[in-house]
Formats: sequence, C-alpha cells, structure tokens
Amino acid sequence: MSAIIPVRKGEELPVGKLAAFLRSVLPDMPDGELEIRQFSAGRSNLTYLLRCGEWEAVLRRPPLGPVPPKAHDMKRESTWLAEIHPLFPLAPKPLYFCDDESIIGSPFFVMERRDGVVIDDDFPDGVVPTEDVCRGISETMVETLVRIHQIDYTKTRLVHMVKPEGFMERQVHGWIQRYERAKTDDVPAAEALTKWLASHIPPQREATVIHYDFKLNNAMFAKDDITNMVGLFDWEMSTVGDPLADLAVAMSYWIEEDDRPLVKNGFGRAPATVRPGFYTREQFIDAYARKSGRDVSDVHVYLTFAYFKLAVICQQIYYRYRRGQTNDERFRHFGQFVEALIEHAWQLATGR
Repeated sequence: MSAIIPVRKGEELPVGKLAAFLRSVLPDMPDGELEIRQFSAGRSNLTYLLRCGEWEAVLRRPPLGPVPPKAHDMKRESTWLAEIHPLFPLAPKPLYFCDDESIIGSPFFVMERRDGVVIDDDFPDGVVPTEDVCRGISETMVETLVRIHQIDYTKTRLVHMVKPEGFMERQVHGWIQRYERAKTDDVPAAEALTKWLASHIPPQREATVIHYDFKLNNAMFAKDDITNMVGLFDWEMSTVGDPLADLAVAMSYWIEEDDRPLVKNGFGRAPATVRPGFYTREQFIDAYARKSGRDVSDVHVYLTFAYFKLAVICQQIYYRYRRGQTNDERFRHFGQFVEALIEHAWQLATGR
C-alpha cells in the first residue's frame, strides 16, 4: 500500500519559508509548526503531506533537476483540476498555485487532502482481498474511466487548453522524439518499434477528457468500503483526446500474474492487480466496451503505443538518474525495465 514516509534525503522543503508563505495565501491554515511528510508512491512529480494541527493539505512540485520541455507543468495541472473538480468530484480541489520559485525552488501547487486508502502492491490492514473484493475494485476502475470520458468540458476553460484534432499523430511522433532526447543505451527493438508506430497511427475519432495516467495507485478508496473510490489523483497528463488511448495507458499499468517478470516487477513489487479476482486486461477492455459502447477492435495498436509511452516515461527518469539529477535508488534498474517494455510493445506490434 502507498505509504506516507519521512521526506527522502535531497527532496526536503524549506519548512519555515513555506509555512510563512502558505499562511499569507491560505486563510484557513492555522498558526503552529508545519509538519511535512512525503508520499512514497510516484516516480515523477514529488508529492508531500502538509500538516499543521488538524489542518492538512497536499503539495505537488516537479522532480529535481532539469525536466523535459512542457513536462511537469504545475500551473496547467492546477488549472485543470480547478475546471474538472466541479464536474468530476473525485478530482481533488486545488487551493493555490505558486509560480514564485524562490519559495521552494520550483513552481508548486497545494490541493485538498482526501481521506482514504491507496492500493498499490498490497491491501491495507483489516481488508481481506477476496476475489469478490478484487472484482469489485476492477468494476469501479472501469466505471470511473467511463465516467471520465463522459465529462462535458465544452463549457469550461479546458477548451482553450487542448487541441483534440490530430491527437494521436502528435502523441506518437512526440513520444518518439522524447525517447530520442532521453536515450542512454541502444535497445535492439526500439528502431523497428518506432517505425511501426509511425506507420500505424489510428485515425482521428471522437475526443473526450482523458486522465492519461489512470492506474490503481492513483486512486483512493474509502476505508470502510474498499470498492468505493473517493479520490483520483495525478492529473498532470490529462487532456482532451482519444479515449482508447486512455484505456490503453491504463492497461499498460494493469499487470497480470503471468506477465514477463521484468514487466511485472519493473516498479518494484508487482501491483495488487496480480491477485485472483482482479480483471485481466482482456476482461477490463471488454467491460469498458460494454459500458461505454465504444468499438475497441483496434485496441492492440493503442496498447502497443501505450507500452512504448510508458517505456519513454521510465527512460526519462532513468536519464535523470544516470546524469546524477536524482539519487533515488529505485531507478537503478530502469534501463532493463525500459528494454523489457519496448520488447513487450514490439511483440504486441508483431502479434507474438
């Protein structure tokens, strides 16, 4: 289960300066000592728990060191949440965005704290993960994804932040370029895979709000009803685009028991979705098709791209690790993980 831990070495925040600033912009924050802890999950943006007496909030900031162009945009994520929250209450309400880098060394935003449990590689104490429970969580995840794709964004400021036309073409070519910029080692299947992706771009279809990082450990469930979702986080990549791309990205994180070891354990321990009762990817996709009414017959093309996209995200993290921009030892093996994901995507592309 995702844990709240002491702040990792090198990722500390200036407590006094931050507390003084927050009190000047958040009238509900009380006097007293500010306690800062860190959420252990997440390998990109850094997320902190802020606590002062009974008051709590969550702070999000970019990772340390240089970041790829247009990535980790705190202002965009904060604005997105402000527009999405009234239409989709599972998205947390943002409280304040700060672009003054003199406060903590980067832009950041503060949002409301949600109370519940996050399921990552295990279940919280007191919860028996029966097959019925795991099936119920799977159903909730499918239904939530369908609800996201039903959000009417057309009367919000989101219309000025998105460009749905040509979405998949930009995505495919953009992530290929990101891979080339972050490349550290030669991966045998990479060149053939990128050529295949560039020649198999799905045609333009309907555009919806997409979360684009939809996975189990970005969701929060009620402590007393583990199949009831009470929060959905990490909206950094959210945009308006092809809903099947969102489905495929969700499936690239949805690990099964018989997946290749390097794919299954790439982020550490295998996620809870390997337990009996959780939907397989095929069952998840079928349930999504039934509930959304969408044709998913070409979903393997989207899945191939989704595994490549995940490989590029991990490669960008590994690139920062190799350059000494992060000392987090969780990233030491990411080069092997990237190669495994690219090989997995290539097998999907070639029907193996």
